[in-house]
Amino acid sequence: MPQTILVAEDQQHIRSLIEYKLRNAGYTVVGVEDGVAALQQAQILKPQLILLDVMMPLMTGFEVLAALKQNDETKTIPVLLVTAQSKEEEVLKGLELGADDYITKPFSPNELAARVKTVLLRATKSRG
Repeated sequence: MPQTILVAEDQQHIRSLIEYKLRNAGYTVVGVEDGVAALQQAQILKPQLILLDVMMPLMTGFEVLAALKQNDETKTIPVLLVTAQSKEEEVLKGLELGADDYITKPFSPNELAARVKTVLLRATKSRG
């Protein structure tokens, strides 16, 4: 059964690119365009991984990440932050909030797929 990945990205063209690349890599992908929808879908789907844009409407990726990590049902889901912010303090904030990795925009779709695979493998090993 394919692993499910939740993609929260408000820019439709970027979300479509991510969804296309991950579907071609064999994952089931669900895309949402804002932080509130991301939090709702994470609680419903319990995906194996969440790709979370930092700058989104309604709730930022940081706010969603903090809420996910405070909820017993979602706190163990790995999160990969996707951000246009490459400043060290932004990256550190995401990691301190519990993100497993991050990738900065613009990114290579192949690098994104490799990071997704690595985070999922790491999560599988830590559970097993």
